[in-house]
Amino acid sequence: MAGEKILLVDDEEEFTKTLSERMESRGLVARTASSGKEALEKVSAEKFDAIILDMQMPGLDGIETMRRMLENNPDLQIILLTGYGTVEKSVEAMKIGAKDFLEKPANIEQLLEKIKLAGNERIALVEKRAEESIRSILKGKSW
Repeated sequence: MAGEKILLVDDEEEFTKTLSERMESRGLVARTASSGKEALEKVSAEKFDAIILDMQMPGLDGIETMRRMLENNPDLQIILLTGYGTVEKSVEAMKIGAKDFLEKPANIEQLLEKIKLAGNERIALVEKRAEESIRSILKGKSW
């Protein structure tokens, strides 16, 4: 899991600062964003192995931020954090494309396990896409 690049999105900057420090001490590369808008900008500029996204944020909330991220890149591995434990919102998020969710306060070990699973799924998706691309290229050859 070392070196995986994570984006932490939460309007509570002290929370993202602390969590990013804890993740970096475990060998991950952590970037932070304090709003949905900032997260969208970072996701369009950089690739991430997993995105940890707070569901409740002022302005662009987690669900809408996730929806917009997935429009541009349906393979993103998004784990939602919720401090409110709302089952309906979590179910809605999973239907839209969240890979998982976790209630705040986030247990760092549980979160790291979910990041590892998300990273493995992303690698499998990339390999599947590459295989499909190679098959498509080979079909077009007339040898």
